[in-house]
Amino acid sequence: TRLWFSLFSSRGSGVLGRLRGDPPQFWNETQARGLSEGLLDRSVGISWPIRKGRNGAPTIVSRKEWGARSLTCKAQLIRPVAYVIVHQLMEMECQEQNVCSQKLRGLQSRSVYTKGWCDVAYNFLVGDDGRVYEGVGWTVQGVHTQGYNNVSLGLAFFGNKLGSSPSPAALAAAEDLIFYAMKEGHLSPRYIQPLLLKEESCLVPQQPMMPGKACPNIITRSTWEARQTHCPAMNLPAKYVIIIHTAGSTCNISMDCQIRVRDIQSYHMDTRNFCDIGYHFLVGQDGGVYEGVGWHTQGSHTYGYNDIGLGVAFIGNFVEKPPNAAALEAAQNLIQCSVVRGYLDPNYLLVGHSDVANILSPGRALYNIIKTWPHFRH
Repeated sequence: TRLWFSLFSSRGSGVLGRLRGDPPQFWNETQARGLSEGLLDRSVGISWPIRKGRNGAPTIVSRKEWGARSLTCKAQLIRPVAYVIVHQLMEMECQEQNVCSQKLRGLQSRSVYTKGWCDVAYNFLVGDDGRVYEGVGWTVQGVHTQGYNNVSLGLAFFGNKLGSSPSPAALAAAEDLIFYAMKEGHLSPRYIQPLLLKEESCLVPQQPMMPGKACPNIITRSTWEARQTHCPAMNLPAKYVIIIHTAGSTCNISMDCQIRVRDIQSYHMDTRNFCDIGYHFLVGQDGGVYEGVGWHTQGSHTYGYNDIGLGVAFIGNFVEKPPNAAALEAAQNLIQCSVVRGYLDPNYLLVGHSDVANILSPGRALYNIIKTWPHFRH
C-alpha cells in the first residue's frame, strides 16, 4: 500500500493523487484544502508543514555508498520537473544508515528481478535517520507513476504502517531535498504544500463536465491548407488545457480565419523554427474551431507542457475586449469534446497561458472569463 503527496508546479493549486499507479486527480484550491484538512485530521494524522525559509542542503547517501547495482536506466527527465510525487513504503522502516542501505539493496533486487524494472522506482528515498538515499537520481526517469515519470521526481519514505508519520528528521530531509532541487534547477519553484490521502478516501466523484453539445465543427488542416509536417506524438490523455491568445488581428468569417491560421503556421515554422503551428487548436470569432496540430501531436506553445497540455488559442488580442460568445462557446465545446473522446483527462486542469509561462497571453479580458470555467486553476 502506498500513500501519495503531490507537489504541483503552479501558483496556488491543489493536487490530489489516486493509488495503485493511477495519475493524480485534480481539484481546485478550495476543494483540496477542505478535503485534505479532513483527511489529515481524521484519517491519517500526518501533515508536512513546508517552511518556505528552509534552504539547507540534504545529506544524500550515494548509490555507491548504499551498495547499488550499476544504473542501467536510460530515459531522461524533462527538467525542471513540474511534480514531486511521494510514496510511503510499507514495512521498510529504518533508523540507521546500514539498515536503510540493506533494505534499499533488497528493494532494488526485487524491482529488477521480480518486476523487471531497470532499477528502483524512485529518484530518491528518505529514511527515518534523516538521510536521503539516491535512487535513480536527478536526471533519470523513475517508474513510480505511469504518465508522470518524465515530468516528476519520485520520492519515497521508508515507512512502517499505513498512516504512520515519517520522523521529524525524515520530513526535514525531504523538505531540504525539495528546496535543493529548486535551487539547482531540477524542480520548478511554483508548487504548493503537498496533500495526503489514504486509500479509502480516494474514491471521490469527478467534477461535472460543462454543459454544451459534445463536439464543435472542427475545420480540418486540409480545409485551411496546412503544410505537411512531422512532429512528436502527444502524451494522451492530456492533463491540462492551456488557454492562449495569438495576439494580432482577429477574424469574424471563416475565409479570413483560414488565412490567419495559415499565416500563423508560416510564422511559427519559418521564423520561430517550430515543427508546425504551435497550437493544438485555434478558435475564431466566426465560432469555428481550426485544427492546429490536433489531439495526437505535441504543440509548441508552452515549455514543459507541450506533450501533456492542449494549447487552445483564440485568434486575436484579448487584453481589452474578450472574444465573442460564439468563440467562447466553441472553445468550451472543444474541451468537452476532448474529454468525451478520451483525449483529455476528465480531471484536467484549465489554466491561462500566463499561469504557466511568463507571458501576457491570453489577455486580461479573456483571462477574467476563463476563471469562471470548470476545472480552472491559477
